[in-house]
Amino acid sequence: MNQYETVFILTPVLSDAQMKEAVEKFKGILTAEGAEIINEENWGMKKLAYPIEKKTTGFYQLIEFKAEPSVIEKLELQYRRDERVFRYLTVKQEKYAAQYAEKRRSLKQQKAEEA
Repeated sequence: MNQYETVFILTPVLSDAQMKEAVEKFKGILTAEGAEIINEENWGMKKLAYPIEKKTTGFYQLIEFKAEPSVIEKLELQYRRDERVFRYLTVKQEKYAAQYAEKRRSLKQQKAEEA
């Protein structure tokens, strides 16, 4: 199994419930295909670098997971079919990127515990 990271941008016209439902849909696709979800981060609404479909903001979501390479094709097919998704990017994390991501998660967790 390889470790992957996927970031996708959802349209800003969604309500909170609709956004969470879309995220759960993609997490469900991953778990149904046997992927192990390591981390999930909601980055919230952010300004886009350039307008996409006449919209200047979008909901950003990050999911880190371990899966077989065949799962990526199925996940990205669902991204393309879903009209709520503007853009997406899925990358395979190399050894050092995975270590960095682990370190970043642990630092974030420590800060949350201190607060």
